[in-house]
Amino acid sequence: MKTISIVTPCFNEADNVEACRDAVAALFAPGAPLEGYGREHIFADNDSSDGTQDILRRLAASDPSMKVILNARNYGPFRSNFNALRAATGDAVVVFLPADLQDPAEMIPEFVKLWESGVEVVAGARVNRQESLALRSCRAIFYRTVRSLSDIDIPLNVGEFQLLDRKVWEAVVSHDDHYPYIRGIIASVGFRRAIVPYTWAARRSGISKNNLPRLIDQALNGIFSFTNVPMRLCTFAGVAMAILCILYAITSVGLYIARPDLAPRGTMTLIVALFFLSGVQLAFMGILGEYVTSIHAQVRKRPLVVERERINMEQGGEPPVHALQRKLNVEAA
Repeated sequence: MKTISIVTPCFNEADNVEACRDAVAALFAPGAPLEGYGREHIFADNDSSDGTQDILRRLAASDPSMKVILNARNYGPFRSNFNALRAATGDAVVVFLPADLQDPAEMIPEFVKLWESGVEVVAGARVNRQESLALRSCRAIFYRTVRSLSDIDIPLNVGEFQLLDRKVWEAVVSHDDHYPYIRGIIASVGFRRAIVPYTWAARRSGISKNNLPRLIDQALNGIFSFTNVPMRLCTFAGVAMAILCILYAITSVGLYIARPDLAPRGTMTLIVALFFLSGVQLAFMGILGEYVTSIHAQVRKRPLVVERERINMEQGGEPPVHALQRKLNVEAA
């Protein structure tokens, strides 16, 4: 019997986790679309403080197909999601199903059907969003920016709501990344992919824990994780400004010799030039700092997540590593 693993990260989702578990379980019930498949539903809790952990313990006590990872603190959605993804054991893995079901569980049978036909990555595309125009516009700009700057093809409107074949899962979890941009990692490994459009629903209850600073942080991580274009643009801009400054200096000297009355001069010119170039330099230093900070965090080799407890699954243990990665590590040693 083939098993489908489903990963649900959560933080303060006491109003939603039971409904999420029930929605997934209903898909595998007798007479349901996924009858005959095994179910593994992994919840990764980011140290919730609203009673979510108690609900997860209660549900897992009566449902051995439900597995729970309780983190020691809040590590953010990407780190928690990726750590739970490493624990999946199914033949196919749904990378992310939100506890609030904004990405609908009802799409999973269609994902499985495409997977059974030979597709190795089935990605859901949020072509319709039940949210404000401002948020839709910001997300559209972000998706297009990441795709245009990235060195790989990251499909528009595709998030982490994707189903992976086991061999794709192995390639994805072999990545050792301190802040994994999961949709970018999936896109980078390749394999045959199908994209399924759907409507991203409004939250049924509760409020989103992704505030504006967190969304900006995730957006910057997506941009800097898979491209060096920002640094390359800084180089080109620096060269262009140097050329313009030289041309400006030559023009100024020429005007001063030919028409002294037209030559630019005075304190205002110096002030404008000074503050403009200072602002550009600070912006470039900020971009460089983003890359340096990312490198610093990566080389320190801190654990992705520290777990407090696992329920209905093996405690501790080494996370699965792709066979090719193990071979490379042995050869390097």
